[in-house]
Amino acid sequence: MEQKTKRRNLIVAVIVVAQFFCISVWFASNAVVEDLCLHFDLPASYTAHLTTLVQLGFISGTLVFTLFSVADRIKPKWLYFGSAVLAAFFNYSIVFKFTNSSYILVFRFLTGFFLAGIYPVGMKIAADYFKKGLGKILSFIVAALALGTALPHFIHYLGIGLNWEGVFTATSILATTGGGMMLFINDGPFRKKAKRIQLKETAKLFSNEQFKLGSFGYFGHMWELYALWVFTPVILNQYEKYHHFESFNVSFWSFLIIGIGALGCIVVGRIASIQGASEVAFGSLRLSLICCLIFPFVFYTSPGVFFPFMVFWGIAVISDSALFSSLIANSVGGELKGTALTISTCIGFGITICSIHLLSSLNAMFTSPFIYTSLALGPLLAILYAKKQAQ
Repeated sequence: MEQKTKRRNLIVAVIVVAQFFCISVWFASNAVVEDLCLHFDLPASYTAHLTTLVQLGFISGTLVFTLFSVADRIKPKWLYFGSAVLAAFFNYSIVFKFTNSSYILVFRFLTGFFLAGIYPVGMKIAADYFKKGLGKILSFIVAALALGTALPHFIHYLGIGLNWEGVFTATSILATTGGGMMLFINDGPFRKKAKRIQLKETAKLFSNEQFKLGSFGYFGHMWELYALWVFTPVILNQYEKYHHFESFNVSFWSFLIIGIGALGCIVVGRIASIQGASEVAFGSLRLSLICCLIFPFVFYTSPGVFFPFMVFWGIAVISDSALFSSLIANSVGGELKGTALTISTCIGFGITICSIHLLSSLNAMFTSPFIYTSLALGPLLAILYAKKQAQ
């Protein structure tokens, strides 16, 4: 029994580290967007376009994987490895000498496309190994997502002789390494290979009440999450200018605010293993909703209030993600786990594009921090839906 526990702990560790390494390519361009704009003579608004193309690529990839039940038909570790290598290649392609502003967008789209074979597939592999306590296990995987997303900011902060090209090179090496690590993970005991494309079963998912509850909670959470992550450096720059700071390291604080979410995932995952995933997930969503609403008032306060608040928001905004994913995974049979996770992730990331572009448009028209209260819309609707379901 002890040997079996050690083996499973090792499997979790490999999945988490692999996810951490591979996800680093996701926000690689955002961490060096100012350098990219200078090098390629791009407008400042390019930040939203870079993120949107990655998200669109990810959505396209998840759609293809869902329609053909790829995650449930192909051996997960090989799907993960191939996707990691290709995501790393297209991430690195920005460094090529022939690259221009158009190629950058194409390469970011293709990077996002193959990330669809990494993030949800990593969750699917975990779900194949663990049924009981899945929320706790997925909390570690989502923690890796938060740290992996923040990692390019940290690499940029450290400098260590790396220019923007070095950041893309480093994250591509990490992604390839992460993909290779996953080759050591065999099929889990709960994996059931789908023998055919399951379009009818996929279409029926949204008649499953448990699947809908987990999915709609996830959708509300996603409306807020990536928009906050994308605009964290923007918020920090706006705070710096408003309060006239002379020295202010945006890369470091961006890394801390985004990366600290990993701690929130782990702590909330442990709490959920005692109190139940659904209750804790929606409780966490309420906290992030409150953060959205009070942020404009905190913006005008001193650093002693502002920075602890931003760190807390960074924890609250991601801590419910794994719990919603576990609700989704546990709402269906083994043959549909990968498809259920992939389709919900696909829709969730489609929602992120809407919120990111809404904030981008509002930010272009207004300088007021009150524009960020628009992030409250997703959590609010999800909480209202859950309340309706409970009646």
